[in-house]
Parts: sequence; structure tokens; C-alpha cells
Amino acid sequence: MMRTWQITSVTDAARARIAAARLAAAFGVAPLERTRLATALSGRLRQCLTKGGTWRLTLETADGLLRADVTPALAAGEPPWQVAVDCPEPADATAWALVADDPGVLAEALLGADEDTGLVLDRLAEQEELVAFHREELHQTNQGVLALHAELDAAGRAQREAFAAERAARQEAESARRRLRFLADASAVLTASLNHEEIVRRLPELLVPEYAGTVDVWLFEDGDDDRHPSVPHPAAAVTAARTGRPQYAADHPGGLSGVDDQPPSALHPRRPLLCVPLPTRRAPLGVLTLTPPGERWDPDDAVMLIELTRRASTALDNARRYEHNRDIAETLQRALLTELPTTPGLRLAARYLPATYGLNIGGDWYDAFRQPDGSLITVIGDVTGHGLHAAVMMSQLRTALRAYAVDGGSPGVLLTRLHTFLHHLQPDLYATAVIARFQPGEPVLTWAAAGHPPPVLRDPDGRVRTLDAKPGAMLGIPLRQEIADHTVPLAPGSTLALYTDGLVERRAHGIDPGIARLAAALGAFRTEELDTDLDASAERILDPMLSDSERDDDVCLLLSHIDSRTGAVTVGA
Repeated sequence: MMRTWQITSVTDAARARIAAARLAAAFGVAPLERTRLATALSGRLRQCLTKGGTWRLTLETADGLLRADVTPALAAGEPPWQVAVDCPEPADATAWALVADDPGVLAEALLGADEDTGLVLDRLAEQEELVAFHREELHQTNQGVLALHAELDAAGRAQREAFAAERAARQEAESARRRLRFLADASAVLTASLNHEEIVRRLPELLVPEYAGTVDVWLFEDGDDDRHPSVPHPAAAVTAARTGRPQYAADHPGGLSGVDDQPPSALHPRRPLLCVPLPTRRAPLGVLTLTPPGERWDPDDAVMLIELTRRASTALDNARRYEHNRDIAETLQRALLTELPTTPGLRLAARYLPATYGLNIGGDWYDAFRQPDGSLITVIGDVTGHGLHAAVMMSQLRTALRAYAVDGGSPGVLLTRLHTFLHHLQPDLYATAVIARFQPGEPVLTWAAAGHPPPVLRDPDGRVRTLDAKPGAMLGIPLRQEIADHTVPLAPGSTLALYTDGLVERRAHGIDPGIARLAAALGAFRTEELDTDLDASAERILDPMLSDSERDDDVCLLLSHIDSRTGAVTVGA
């Protein structure tokens, strides 16, 4: 159904608006939608009245909609204005009767409009309450989010701080492990040597540049009780020597545990110095003076350096004690070594070399002397053990052998008596020896061995053989033994080599390859060379035998050569 109104005045517009509102109410349009319809239509009609002229309002219901169209009544060309709302109730004639022109309708419409306005205001109030509720919820949510963000930020900071602390602890632990590893490795290097000069040389190599910029080692001379240096040393080093306490000399406090602070050194005013005494049980050996690798030391590094200095001092003290004992033993041993006798037709050459590595010194010896019957005894031996005790025992065996030889006796008899003597004198000490006897006018060599490497004999034609007939056991072992003599023909031009195991034995190869090398070296000589210069021949044997490794044992070599030009041995004064 449809109805049209002509709008020319405000009254027409008001009646048309009232009709639209009543019709919408009759069709069950909700108050809010009805108010929206009336408000929109009033606004449009107000615009039309402002423009002037006659306007046509058409209300129509169709397809469940209430539609209002406003168009000019006369003028054409202006587009129509339209608004529509849903109609919940079906359209009928009764509803359309409500929009008839009636003077009383206006007042009633105003009251109805107030009711609609009241409903709208109520709805608006509800919406405002709902908005306020949601606003409060949003505020609370924002406060919660802010609090959550604050908690998360605090948790993040705490986690970052925990990570930083863990990282710092891990770095500190790694630094501590690095220092301990360095301390252990450096200590092993220093204590492995028994040469104090090598230890002093290794200290800068170990410390520079990671833990020190420079390293100076000041060692006191024996008897230097006042610690007055012959060359200038920093005052802090002199103070450390006198007090036995580490000193730190710089223009700022060191803050190092157990270290006394001193003014800057006049010798090195721009560099901090750490002066650490080298302590022993008796008195400091010297002072270690270091400069830092950077501007100053890390306190933990300084503690490690002081501990390393203590260990270096122990290594230096041990090395000096060893060197002192070695020098005494070597001096004693060299003093006891025999000056070889001169014998027509028989040339003798001997070499003794102390060990260059380790404590193995003092047990090797050689000897050569005449017996009352004119025979010449040559002997070479080795006492087990090392150092002064072995050197003293060697001298006693040497003296005992000479005393026994005065009564005569063959090499086997002499070794048997030495065995008995050593067993009763030193039950826990043993020795090895080889004795060879040359008799005047007899082309025969008599020899006997007790646990010693076998003699090597070179014949005049250059052939070399090892005299490995069954030897006796070591001297001094707890068993009764009679050591047998052995003989071998001895022609002019023959050379006999007696030696100790230090010449031929190597840990990696054993003793047999060394004996083979000695035999090859001896066989390489011509008889004329041995006749002419036996001492030079001995040197030529030692050089290739010893040049391939450090000597960790004493070396003795005794060469006996029968001159090929005389044809016989004549023992004389």
C-alpha cells in the first residue's frame, strides 16, 4: 500500500513525519529504528523546506519494508531521497487508517515521540552503562597488561642478569682452569730440568707475552748474604730479597694479595714492577722481576705468578744441589781415574765422559796397572747406583782390585775375590766388570767378565769379533760363584776394546745394536792408523757412537793395541 503527502510548509512536514512514525509503530518497527526513521525524515524535510517549493513524500510498504521517498513535486532532475526500515508485522488497512489527517494527531504524536525518545534515552543509558563497563574492563585489562609487561620486563632483566652472572662465572671458571693448566704445564717444564741455567732461560719463554711483558731473573751468588747486587737492580727487588716478601713498585697501588706496595722504580719509572723472591727453606735464591703484559696485572694472575715463582725456586734449588753433587762426584771420579802406564809394544788409550742428562754419574771406571810377574792388567767396570755413593764405592773396588792383584792371580780369580768383597761390604750394591791380562812374550789374551758387556777384539786383518764366552754373574749378588778365565790368541796388530754400557746401550734400541755399531767402527780402521795414533782412533769411535743422543749414563772406553811393528809385548817401567 502507498500514500503521498504534499509538503510546502512546516505543518505539512510535521504531519508527514508524524504519519511516518505512527505507521512505523503500527507495523511493529522497533522504537530505536522508528526514531532513526523519524529523525532522518525530519532532517530531509527540513532541508527541502529550506530550498523552498513543493515536495512530495511517499510512504509505501512492500516486501516487509516501510520505505519513505522524498522528491520534488514540480522540478525534475534532482535525485529522490529514500529511507527504509524493516516491518516485523504485515501491512493492513487498519494501520494505514492511523495516518489519516486528524487535528488531534499532532498532540498525540508529540506524546508518542516523547515515549520513543524515552525509550531511546533508556537504550542510550543502557549503552552508556555497557560502554562504561567495557571501558572499566578495558582499563583493568590495560592495567593488567601494564603490570604483566612490568613483570615480564623485570623477569627479562632478572634473566639477563642471571645469564650475565652465569657467563661471568663461566668465564671466571675458564680463566681459573687456564691458570691452573698453565701452572701445571709450566711446573712440569721447570722441574723436568736439572740444569739451573736452562730453568732460568725457560722462565721468560713460559711467561712472555701472556703473563708478563719482560722477565728478569736475579740469582744470588754463594755467600751473598747482604744481597748487595753487583749490577743495578730495582729497589723493590732489593727489598724483596731482604724481606722475602713480594713487592709491587708503581705510581698506583697494586691491590695484590700478599704483595707490598712500593714507589715507582727509579730504573723503570713508567712501568709497574712485580718483584717476587725465589724462596727456599734456608734463604731466597734470588728475585724474579716482571713487568705486566698490559697496564697492570689481574690479581688472580699475580697469585698464579707468585706460586709459579715458588715452584721455579724449588726447581732451581734442586738443580743447584744436583749440579753441586755432580761436580763433586765427577771431580772425585776423575781424580781416581788411572793415568795409563806406557808399555813397549802395547798402546793404551782411554776415554771417560760423564752423563750429560740425569743423575747418572759416579759408577764407571777404568784402570790399568802391572802385576808383580810383569803382566799388564786392564779393567773396566760399572757400579750400580749413581752420585757420590757410587763414586766412593767405585774407588773402594778399584783399590781392592789393585790390592788383590799384588798377590797375583788370573782375571777370573780377581773378579771372584771382588765379588766376595762387594757382597760382604755392600750387600745391596752390585757392579759389573771385565778384566783382561796381557803377558809379556805370550801371544795370548786372558780375560774374564762378570755381568759386563763383552769385549770386542779386532784382528790384524780388520775382522772384528765379540768375546762373548759365558761370563760370570754380577759382582755382589747373593750367590757363591767362581768366575772362569777365557783365552784368545793375540797377534801383533790386534786391538781390544773394553767399554761400559753407556757407550752402546740406548733405551729405544737395547744393547746389541750398540755393540754391533762399536764393532763396525773398530773394524773400519786400518792397522797403520791404530799403530800411529790410538788416542785419535778412540775419539773417532766416540763421535759417531754418542752424537745421536744425549748421554744419560757415564761412558768409559779403554783401547789396548799391540803394535804390529814390534811383534811382541814387553812390560817395563
